[in-house]
Amino acid sequence: MRHFLTLRDFNKEEILEMITLAQKIKAQTKQKHYVPYMERQALGMIFEKSSTRTRVSFETGIYQLGGIGLFLSSNDIQLGRGEPMRDTARVISRMVDMVMIRTFSQKKLDEFAAYSNVPVINGLTDEYHPVQLMADYLTMIEFGKADNPVCAYVGDGNNMAHSWLMLAAKLGFELRVSTPEGYECDAAVVVDAMRFAEESGAKLIIGNDPGAAVTGADVVTTDTWVSMGQEDEKERRVADFTGYIVDDTMMSHARDDAIFLHCLPAYRGYEVSDAVFEAHAEVIFSEAENRLHAQKGVMVWLDAHRDS
Repeated sequence: MRHFLTLRDFNKEEILEMITLAQKIKAQTKQKHYVPYMERQALGMIFEKSSTRTRVSFETGIYQLGGIGLFLSSNDIQLGRGEPMRDTARVISRMVDMVMIRTFSQKKLDEFAAYSNVPVINGLTDEYHPVQLMADYLTMIEFGKADNPVCAYVGDGNNMAHSWLMLAAKLGFELRVSTPEGYECDAAVVVDAMRFAEESGAKLIIGNDPGAAVTGADVVTTDTWVSMGQEDEKERRVADFTGYIVDDTMMSHARDDAIFLHCLPAYRGYEVSDAVFEAHAEVIFSEAENRLHAQKGVMVWLDAHRDS
């Protein structure tokens, strides 16, 4: 049985298999041809962090696959009253066919998966956001930016930066990550990514100069400077990220046909200007929609690999 906890657990071929499945299922969905790949299956969706895209995409996705999604807020189940994660895992996984968790600590997710009888999907943790990167790569394919791309991530060295490092390292493309000093990616994640890059031929460049990172890039991406749970740090973070807004000036260093991606929600005037956001709105909201389709590819792939 396989879980989907981080992209570090998959090789290039497996990632592309999921993407290919997502493309197939998306095409069927657009034709209103809903194939019951997961008929009568139940997806338990545990939320310790709230979300718009994660809940709607998973709940709609499992329904379109022929199953049902169960929204389980931590406030509504025993997990929120102090039940150990391992006990919650052993209970819920006996009643559903797959589990998605959106939580804070990657360790909590890993513990749940270790005690689960069914596949577990990472809907987001503080360390990784792999389902978002599946949607991002699907979007890159659709907009013609997946053939040996140069990608630039500008901003906080957070779960999105970590996931971009893993995707690039696994698939073998060039990624430049630029963060302010003191906001670099986790050193252990970087070590892992560099090791995978040696195997795939990926080129990973990590620094503190956003202009250099964006120069000549095919894809430019960023994330909020103030993630959920960091609201009390907002004033300091905004000051520390001076010069990291993706605006027209920064985008002018990228290729003329470069696309801009954002996992949303976007805070205009902080990590991205309103002008850049609106200029790339079609790409951004296609990216948001692709959460639905990419995650269906992940779920169907995991269901097919229960015995592996």
